[in-house]
Amino acid sequence: MKLEKIFGQLLKQHRMEFGLSQEELAFQAELDRTFISLLENGKRQPTLNTIFSLCEALHLKPSEILKEVEDAFNKR
Repeated sequence: MKLEKIFGQLLKQHRMEFGLSQEELAFQAELDRTFISLLENGKRQPTLNTIFSLCEALHLKPSEILKEVEDAFNKR
């Protein structure tokens, strides 16, 4: 599985656990809702700035989500 797809699945999982819609997450992270959708579907790669914005909105450390991506990537 590609890194983009793994990141997207984890982003969606964390967003849903936090009880946010794509629209709410986009607003809090100062991003566009369609961009959140593209990320969650593995159609776009996040920049470092995007990762930090998303993690701040989800109350996560960027290192946490990147570790989750790394672990999932290594399990494939």
